[in-house]
Amino acid sequence: MDDSENIGAESVAGGANAQDPLARKFQKELSAGLVALVLLAILDRAEEDLYGYQIAKRLQREGGAGALVKQGALYPVLRTLSAAGLLASRVVPSYSGPPRRYYRITSTGRATFQQWRDIWCDTRDFVNDFTESTGART
Repeated sequence: MDDSENIGAESVAGGANAQDPLARKFQKELSAGLVALVLLAILDRAEEDLYGYQIAKRLQREGGAGALVKQGALYPVLRTLSAAGLLASRVVPSYSGPPRRYYRITSTGRATFQQWRDIWCDTRDFVNDFTESTGART
């Protein structure tokens, strides 16, 4: 995992007990790859190219009040995904501020998203088999 993925993971809010160092470490490690997966999902569904603030707003809107990713953490992960060829980007001048970098998912990004989503679903199901079990404990 490179530094930009760590940045994304560090931005994820803590769970029930954000002060617990073990819980923070667990959340950071768990979230490292999930931020990239969620960004690919958003861009896979997008009908147009999106810039960072638009992506952050979709995360907030679709993730509800419990959105786990801070806006500033998106940019390093977007750059990493772009450098890996999973996203393409273009810079567009803005009359109301600095130029905006718009992102869209590439065909390689779509294939990677499908693969990562399958891995996530298998992992989620595996974990749920153990953590949601109602069987007797020994």
